[in-house]
Amino acid sequence: MSPAKQHTDNLAKLIHSVGYHPPREVFQDFCEMAAVAVSNAVDVLHRETREAQYMRLIQRYKPKDQHLFRAMLDELQQALEKDPSDILGRLFMEVGGSNSRSGQFFTPESISQVLTDLTLADTGHVQSLIEERGFITLSEPSCGAGAMVIAFALRLRELGINYQQHLHATLVDIDCRAVHMAYLQLSLLHIPAVVVHGDTLTLKQHSSWYTLAHAMGLFGIKLRRGFSLDSARGRELIGNQSGHEDADSLHERRKAMAIG
Repeated sequence: MSPAKQHTDNLAKLIHSVGYHPPREVFQDFCEMAAVAVSNAVDVLHRETREAQYMRLIQRYKPKDQHLFRAMLDELQQALEKDPSDILGRLFMEVGGSNSRSGQFFTPESISQVLTDLTLADTGHVQSLIEERGFITLSEPSCGAGAMVIAFALRLRELGINYQQHLHATLVDIDCRAVHMAYLQLSLLHIPAVVVHGDTLTLKQHSSWYTLAHAMGLFGIKLRRGFSLDSARGRELIGNQSGHEDADSLHERRKAMAIG
């Protein structure tokens, strides 16, 4: 048995060990509480509201079982380290969380890889975009647990491109369970992303979840600007400014651009 499979099996056993709630509910509560715990380290604005939701969920469980959720997160993190893939999507199907009546199925890994290879077929174009802007963007309008974005990031890594610096993904799903799963996996894999709970067709949004990699990479600023300062466009901007300003004023302007 592979190390990743061992951790995934351990996670499943922990979920099934709570006998007074159906496994699919325990799984969903785990994903939401773990997502909230990660989000609260990044999103100060929504921390209080999400923390209140966390407390409502954890109180559904006996005190002797509450520590299990920390153990579940540890197993997931170790599984993703050994096998960075859509682990939660597969587990969601196993515990009976999918909804065939609404057409809710999660993309098989093989399909994600094929679509990723087609998207990244022109690697020269991808490299030129990164050189010009410093990063590329990816949009996933019906993200599920984030399988497509994970496959895309891993393919970039195979091409020698650091996805933690040169990729930003925006994901949307109408199902909050999918949002929590995608956000949790992308956060643990340190993929810069924002995961939106909303409807792609109506453009209605309920909440946004920012990964730590998004915050640490200052992608909020980079996306508004359209490029990073260490890209060709950024170097051109700084060069143009330095030709008209003294060192002190240039330093102040750079600080302002970094802040946003």
